[in-house]
Amino acid sequence: MTLLSVNVNKIALLRNSREHQVPCVLEMAQLCIQAGAGGITVHPRPDQRHIRPSDVYKLAGKIAVEFNIEGNPFYEAVEDYPGFLSIIRETKPTQATLVPDSLKQLTSDHGFDLNKTGEKLKPIIEEIKSYGCRVSLFLSPDLKQLDLAKNTGADRIEFYTGPYADAFKLGKAEAEKSVLLYKKAAEHGHSMGLKINAGHDLDLHNLAYFLQQVPDVAEVSIGHALVADALVMGLSKTVQAYAAITGAKTPELITP
Repeated sequence: MTLLSVNVNKIALLRNSREHQVPCVLEMAQLCIQAGAGGITVHPRPDQRHIRPSDVYKLAGKIAVEFNIEGNPFYEAVEDYPGFLSIIRETKPTQATLVPDSLKQLTSDHGFDLNKTGEKLKPIIEEIKSYGCRVSLFLSPDLKQLDLAKNTGADRIEFYTGPYADAFKLGKAEAEKSVLLYKKAAEHGHSMGLKINAGHDLDLHNLAYFLQQVPDVAEVSIGHALVADALVMGLSKTVQAYAAITGAKTPELITP
């Protein structure tokens, strides 16, 4: 079974287009959980284009499933953004997914190059784990990067699946070629004791094939496509459809 974690950033993006709390991020997250989501993911950025630190604090105290906070661990406090590590210290999520996004990026579109940042990440990962949080690193399916990831102390890898999603659109041959890279990388990661997560551009069309081909994916984080599907299908039915693909069952609730 693969845990489905719903990324609620795009719900916050819609909310931010007006000066009120509609839609309420917390209420929508709770609706996702009721529909079968085993986790909630947020990615607070310094520009606060969608999820804000105040949202993260509210969610941390209210949701009763796995809480996953994504972000660049090197972002420090600026104006009313307290810094990524400060948010982690305050909320102590189930999982912190470290992502090398830049301030001007539209979305996360590449994994870490651990040849450059591996040593800098080690003390950060150690600190985050001292709070009882699991740590996942956002990476491309590169075997050499996986070797370096193990040495940082990370518990998991989240594969950047954007290239797979692009290949899937091109047809069967390209999809098979692309997913093979992830399969081999997942097997390599498992052999070192790393668990595998996946996320970015996974949707109702390409998710099942990915999970069929890549062994033992522990978790998928899906936001943009899920919220887009919800415009047509409704949020509860959309979460149920994704949960059916992942094989998710009603999660055991965590006491906040």
